[in-house]
Amino acid sequence: MNPLSGQGGIRSFIAIELPDEVKRELSQLSRELGKAKYPFVKWVDMENIHLTLKFLGNIPQGQVAEIAEAMKQAVRGKSPFQLEISRLGAFPSVNQPRVIWIGVGGETGRLLELQRDIDSRLVPLGFAPEKQPFVPHLTVARVRENASPDDRKALGRLLASRGFDSPGRIAVDSIKLMKSQLTPEGPIYSLLSVVTLAK
Repeated sequence: MNPLSGQGGIRSFIAIELPDEVKRELSQLSRELGKAKYPFVKWVDMENIHLTLKFLGNIPQGQVAEIAEAMKQAVRGKSPFQLEISRLGAFPSVNQPRVIWIGVGGETGRLLELQRDIDSRLVPLGFAPEKQPFVPHLTVARVRENASPDDRKALGRLLASRGFDSPGRIAVDSIKLMKSQLTPEGPIYSLLSVVTLAK
């Protein structure tokens, strides 16, 4: 986390944007699961969904160029690669879900290498390296704290019965530094910088 994260600035993160086709598939999934009418589940707006590689917290405007340069160094020598969305799951478990997610498959070895390089390139700029191993996933919903154990078990049974099988593909040819502005209606994302992988 950026040491300046508590002092204002631009709330930001580095991510891979998803193609519209994948967003449509995930929107369909959330609509189907949402029919169960669990008031303790908050679904993510699928128009805003992305694959986060590094959450930066609040950064000063003057640091955007430095972060973009670190991103360029991280992608140097890396060519585009393919990912795919896969199974439906939950953290910490399907039986007691707190976060509902879609897994990411495909060339995950190259994704992990990219994430590690981004992480290490940002250390000289004051960002602490991630302590937890990077687990590629797309968060599609969060379970509110007031959900009872029985609520969570019922939701877990729904997730286990639904499953998810998708041909969705993600062509990774760039990474983006995004601004996240929090509003009562939900976050508004805007692009700060984009770095392309070598063809």
